[in-house]
Amino acid sequence: MPVDLQRVLDAVLDGVLVVDREGRVEHVNAEACRILETSPEAIGGEPIEGVLGPDHAMAKLARAALSSGRTALASDQAVERRHEVKLVVDVAASATFDERGTPDGVVLALRDRTIQHSLQRVVTERERLAAFGRIAAGIAHEVKNPLGGIRGAAELLELRATDSQTRESARLIVREVDRIATLVDDLMVFARGEKLQLAPVNLHRLLDDVLDLLAHDPLSASARVERHFDPSLPELLADPDRLVQVFLNLARNALQALEAKGGTLLIRTRVSVDHRLLTEDGARVPEVLVEFEDTGPGIPADVLENVSTPFFTTRARGTGLGLALSKHWVARHGGVLRVESVPGKGTTVRVSLPLRRTE
Repeated sequence: MPVDLQRVLDAVLDGVLVVDREGRVEHVNAEACRILETSPEAIGGEPIEGVLGPDHAMAKLARAALSSGRTALASDQAVERRHEVKLVVDVAASATFDERGTPDGVVLALRDRTIQHSLQRVVTERERLAAFGRIAAGIAHEVKNPLGGIRGAAELLELRATDSQTRESARLIVREVDRIATLVDDLMVFARGEKLQLAPVNLHRLLDDVLDLLAHDPLSASARVERHFDPSLPELLADPDRLVQVFLNLARNALQALEAKGGTLLIRTRVSVDHRLLTEDGARVPEVLVEFEDTGPGIPADVLENVSTPFFTTRARGTGLGLALSKHWVARHGGVLRVESVPGKGTTVRVSLPLRRTE
């Protein structure tokens, strides 16, 4: 291949693969190598099915274009990564033709849409949390005022009661009123928009503190906890109290998933320079990833889509606010919290935070 043509391909912002009539990779540019985490030497001459597998849209579109001669498109296709969050790409396959008009190859174009998808996810999450806030404000107004009257009446009932059963019933009413009031206060977090108290934070020290605290919890008895911390992780600006709240909740959720049969909770940190988050001032900064990966039973698909909805819970004594509040505080930091799960294999909760550096 002429050097000048390779330079042209490498200058193209989209990933480009050229496939011959047999479906084998002939040429690949630099952007395609980045997206696919490969090199021209590794995939040159290989069948297109060997790059991402025969079931991936890239292989199917290439074969379809070869057989029909027509352009084929597919949007929002996942590309798994070895150490990074999976990419989202649009794939286009266009046939090339010989002098007789017969398809003799395919040009595949890969457009990385990961950043756009991440931004859309952040915007959607913020809109969702804002809606929760409006609901919370309405609930607080309608519920908290009557609660005060109920509590006062129960206290008066206890003072005037002449038998122990009535006094205990009155105390029970007070306790339940206080429990409901606490739930309303937790829900009001979505409405108040409290300002973060930003400070330089060592994430590893924060995580160690959380795990030291949980080491005394009976939940830890049946679980093995592993730390895979990136030693190059720098300090970042964040609210340490809110992050402790997030990490404590995520770790407890994982340990609860392991309570019945035991297993492993792996906590992993790393910096992703390739994938960036958009800050409020419009700057794109690297992201810090904190992952909580357990080997528990996993979460069914119909439950997974609702796990971060306030008051949704599958536990008998759960409030259904823990993950919703965690998502809220991560979003307030300009980050994203994602939950991935495979029933029977386990669950991974991935927290992405913008790497705001301390001055």
